Amino acid sequence: MIVEEKTVEVLDEEWVALINEAKNLGLTIEEIKSFLHQQKEYS
Repeated sequence: MIVEEKTVEVLDEEWVALINEAKNLGLTIEEIKSFLHQQKEYS
């Protein structure tokens, strides 16, 4: 008998909305990542 384990990821709806808004404003994924990394360094 083979049992498969499924992983369910739950995405934070606010983060999804923020990322979508940034993309709608013309930011690239790389620009978003860069911004988040810079903010991490300051906190």
